Amino acid sequence: MRTDLCGVELKNPVIAASGTFGFGQEFAPFFDVGRLGGISSKGLTMGGKYGNEGQRICETPSGVINSIGLQNPGVEAFLRDDLPFMRRCGAAVIANLGGSDLQGYLDGAALLSEADIDILELNISCPNVKAGGMAFGIQCQSAHQVVSAVRKVCKKPLMVKLSPNAENIVEMARACEDAGADALSLVNTFQAMAIDVERRQPVFANLFAGLSGPAIRPIALRMVYQVCGAVKIPVVGLGGIASASDALEFLLAGATAVQVGTANFVKPDICLDIIDGIDRYLERHGFAAVSEIRGLARTDR
Repeated sequence: MRTDLCGVELKNPVIAASGTFGFGQEFAPFFDVGRLGGISSKGLTMGGKYGNEGQRICETPSGVINSIGLQNPGVEAFLRDDLPFMRRCGAAVIANLGGSDLQGYLDGAALLSEADIDILELNISCPNVKAGGMAFGIQCQSAHQVVSAVRKVCKKPLMVKLSPNAENIVEMARACEDAGADALSLVNTFQAMAIDVERRQPVFANLFAGLSGPAIRPIALRMVYQVCGAVKIPVVGLGGIASASDALEFLLAGATAVQVGTANFVKPDICLDIIDGIDRYLERHGFAAVSEIRGLARTDR
């Protein structure tokens, strides 16, 4: 089950996705979070953010729409208060970094590069903040600019999180690879909307928000398949994974590892079910290592 992700050894290919797992402390009473391959932190910004006003969560068939707005304590508070636990727990530490402008990304990346993290996940794809985030992840030119700049100050392996709302997901992936990304993670949430029919008003103050959960999995899988065939760097697949079978689809499509997000809200220890399910699959089919199944479903092998 051991997995190499751009030079970092994970115990297994299952990572708790950013924004759904906090910094791990909230889930520690339910199970040994050290069994995870990695934990991607809550999305961080240089200065702390309160997040969006109004309603932030709306359930929808087979999914959830969220408008959290990157609420977080800030990079410096994370380093002081949250990183020590993440480091002790035993899973690989992935720091997810967002920003509203280029300087914010650069300052955050510089600080995190000096810290005891394993991977920096650069979030250029958040769909529910008013500035930055997805704005950098829609057009290849702006994504290339921010990734290139961060690459110059980042001393850690750099994984870039892509938006499914990009103009062209394959060209976006290639642009980030060309700009110096060591790995890619995709997909983040899809831009969506909900309307309260009794109030006859949009549910969210920002109007649009991010759809996640099983509803997006087939589309996310298609995008991961496309990107794995277009780049040479590792790809981490995510989007609606809620079972070992779901995770195996992404691995067979070419992903090196997977991230599990919304399903953590339904069953806090779902990642353990997925880890154990992948392990049983490997044993049942006679594979000695999880890396042996990577990309086996591809038609371009």
